[in-house]
Amino acid sequence: SSHYSELSAAPTLSCGPVACVSKVELRVACKALLDRDTLNKSDPCVILMVQNQGQWTELDRTEVIKSNLHPVFAKVFTLDYYFEEVQKLRFEVYDIHGTHSIGTRDDDFLGGVECTLGQIVAQKKMVKPLFLKYAKYAGKSTITVHAEEISGNNGYVELFFCAKKLDDKDLFSKSDPFLEIYRINDDGTEQLVHRTEVIKNNLNPVWEPFKVSLISLCSCDEDRKLKCLVWDSDSRGKHDFIGEFYATFREMQKIGGGSKVTWDCMNPKYKLKKKNYKNSGVVILSDLKLHRVYSFLDYIMGGCQIHFTVAIDFTASNGDPRNSCSLHYINPYQPNEYLKALIAVGEICQDYDSDKRFSALGFGARIPPNYEVSHDFAINFNPEDDECEEIQGVVEAYQNCLPKIQLYGPTNVSPIISRIAKLSAGEETIKDASRYHILLILTDGVVTDMADTREAIVRASYQPLSIIIVGVGNADFTDMQILDGDDGVLRSPKGEPVLRDIVQFVPFRDFKTVSIAFLPFLILCVLFFTGLACCLGQMCPCGGAQPGGGVLQSQGHLPHAAHPIM
Repeated sequence: SSHYSELSAAPTLSCGPVACVSKVELRVACKALLDRDTLNKSDPCVILMVQNQGQWTELDRTEVIKSNLHPVFAKVFTLDYYFEEVQKLRFEVYDIHGTHSIGTRDDDFLGGVECTLGQIVAQKKMVKPLFLKYAKYAGKSTITVHAEEISGNNGYVELFFCAKKLDDKDLFSKSDPFLEIYRINDDGTEQLVHRTEVIKNNLNPVWEPFKVSLISLCSCDEDRKLKCLVWDSDSRGKHDFIGEFYATFREMQKIGGGSKVTWDCMNPKYKLKKKNYKNSGVVILSDLKLHRVYSFLDYIMGGCQIHFTVAIDFTASNGDPRNSCSLHYINPYQPNEYLKALIAVGEICQDYDSDKRFSALGFGARIPPNYEVSHDFAINFNPEDDECEEIQGVVEAYQNCLPKIQLYGPTNVSPIISRIAKLSAGEETIKDASRYHILLILTDGVVTDMADTREAIVRASYQPLSIIIVGVGNADFTDMQILDGDDGVLRSPKGEPVLRDIVQFVPFRDFKTVSIAFLPFLILCVLFFTGLACCLGQMCPCGGAQPGGGVLQSQGHLPHAAHPIM
């Protein structure tokens, strides 16, 4: 998302902050941490803090690694990088005493460091000493942060791994196996891509499926070697090596038609010492789902059409439409803020819509005939066809709707977001489907169903959809910035991040002192350059397959080399 507030005060238009955004993945490792535990070693976790308006807030945190002074964390931090801004970060390392709790005592703090995102991106691999309070060195402790810009391919893959007949490393029980996958870089170094969870007391583990970007997995090189290690977990951090194997993403794509991809899990020492040694078990890729996600710009350049939907807030907080103080008051000489925002954005978007027909929905009102509260209704009261002819048709439907409804509440927007996301997802199955959806939500206050809305946005981020939320009136919209994602990556209540930033929130009052014409232009900049954030410098993320013969592509059981990356 763009930082529109920095632009709105300027008398002339500038799209600089929007154009210079990209996404960056950060991976963290530490060395020689202080040992705070008496019997075992420290159980470290790294918290990533970001500074916003002088305040430090937690953005995300890594997993806890038990009894380890040299941890390599599997957690990946994903951030928006604005080239022209100083984005201050702070990495804090703590020794954890419990499942998720972060200690507040000084003796739980293992060290921290402040830097800027720009410094990390410029160095690609930043190594810094850790400091305790009062700028005191934390012994010889260091933190290493690797940065990788997601610039060539914004697709991702979902992998399903299991294993059979693994070696038993425990005396009184079975092994507790986990799998690690490392990418081998051009310089021969190894980069941890993913670490699975531990499956207790099981020689035939089935690990939870996991998602990883193609950039992270193999740098979009199908033949890049991946080193895979299987370990028997030890609570004291002294994991027992079970075996290893090498794979490539090209090999993984051989899955299909009910067949699975299998690798022998080999222990090199056993192979040398044991004459009849076969393996230490087998690791199986039981399923693979490859997802390609294209940006708004990709769709436009590919010749697709936009489908525009507007959702209008009809909650009681807007005031009685018959009262001149109401935000919904129809003044024959001066359009209200809802109409101004609708016309400003709609007239721009309709240029990309060939049939000039727009869906017009409402939420938060009691509607005829039974006057039950609805959070998703057609303002023309035709559930079979909610579309209106051009923006003028939406304006007329809005004006005709007001006398027929009763403004009520609450301000729930998740039903409409879920509906449009489901509609765009359904179009994947239509041959030659080529539509990008824009949902314009006009509201006078902070949404009531914030948790459900966050969940709906995360789900919607996998679809060809962008959401523009315009706040009308003088309410405090501070909490709405959460949905925008400017202060970090938006996450569902369960912690799942959005696949891409699809929401832009703008208070309409910020444009009264500049020019209403600035609003649609800014929004188009956001739509175009939010896409460029993931594929800067390349029109098509998959390097050749133009989006036009099918919107979001998502398929499992991919045949070998059916959709090459390069």
